[in-house]
Amino acid sequence: MNPYLDEDLVALADQARRFATDRIAPGFQDRDRTRVLDRGLMKAMGEMGFIAPELPEQYGGLGMGCLAAGVIHEEIARADLSMSYINLLGSLNGQILSQHGQPDVVGPWLARLTRGEALLSIALTEPRGGSDAANLGLRVERVGDTYVVNGEKTSISAADQADASVVFGRTGSPEAGARGITALLVPMDLPGVTRSRFDCHGQRAIGRGSIFFENVRVPVSHRLGDENKGFVQVMQGFDFSRALIGLQVLGVARVALAETWAYVVERQAFGQPLSAFQGVSHPLAALETQVEAARLLCLQALWLKDRGAPHSAEAAMCKWWAPQLAYDAVHQCLLMFGHGGYDRGLMEQRLRDVLGFQIGDGTAQIMKTIIARTRAGRAAVPA
Repeated sequence: MNPYLDEDLVALADQARRFATDRIAPGFQDRDRTRVLDRGLMKAMGEMGFIAPELPEQYGGLGMGCLAAGVIHEEIARADLSMSYINLLGSLNGQILSQHGQPDVVGPWLARLTRGEALLSIALTEPRGGSDAANLGLRVERVGDTYVVNGEKTSISAADQADASVVFGRTGSPEAGARGITALLVPMDLPGVTRSRFDCHGQRAIGRGSIFFENVRVPVSHRLGDENKGFVQVMQGFDFSRALIGLQVLGVARVALAETWAYVVERQAFGQPLSAFQGVSHPLAALETQVEAARLLCLQALWLKDRGAPHSAEAAMCKWWAPQLAYDAVHQCLLMFGHGGYDRGLMEQRLRDVLGFQIGDGTAQIMKTIIARTRAGRAAVPA
């Protein structure tokens, strides 16, 4: 029993797990090798209603709430963390577009997104930084009814595979800091957009890269939120994605733990199963405890969001704790397999995949600052 998940949500999670087990898991390692996201699977996920189910029906969603998005996201991630980026980017961008975009512009994109026919990225980070909005240097200048975009975004998930991107750029002065940033929906096929792909340690099917903008003309109608207020307005949606990321990496940790328990019960050493040794079973038991607690925190954050209650601190807790915990859990599981764990395989790929979330989408240090500010006040925690 779980206080946050009713029978309908449990049934939805079961449905998502069956789909993930049958359709996504078999290609987990192949996609890591080819570094290509499976568009056919993405479309199948859309047909099942698994992408941004929390969106209103008018935008192609199911109006099911954020907890529904969370349980689906967790189950897809159990099978392949890279494929679950489709859910993460779908929910984050879906919320941004539906809440801050011009309906006639974002409507067609949202319909394609929920059907699994389009992938959208988030372009915030730059060579000089990402979380430090005052340092963003990509220039966005208004010329009549268009914005002209020049500069570079880097370390962008799905940079070379996305069909469009939510791009944050500077329309105000550098002295304006975060209050001089504007967000735009930029189709990636516009003239002047070029992209590159990095050779990443993990999350290789979704990938990371840079996006370059050279005199890219974007209609003013593609602005998301108000001019100079894009960072302040749009970034509020990141509380949602932080809780989703928590469930994403914990889904990986949970399947790793389940497989490891099965292995240590079966594997014999010194005349008894490995699980009989406290040096084996106790570390796994401790990790089970922490993973269960962290998962409940993530579900609580989504439960609060569904009720319109403040959840920034809880979301930040999810984002710094869960990735660190998931990495520790998968690392311990890998060690339990002995020399076999060091081979190329499911466990080492999971370890590579979860590591990235200790860096991307907000570092642990930024998350802890957010938590401290909610408790002590911004004046007491200025940086």
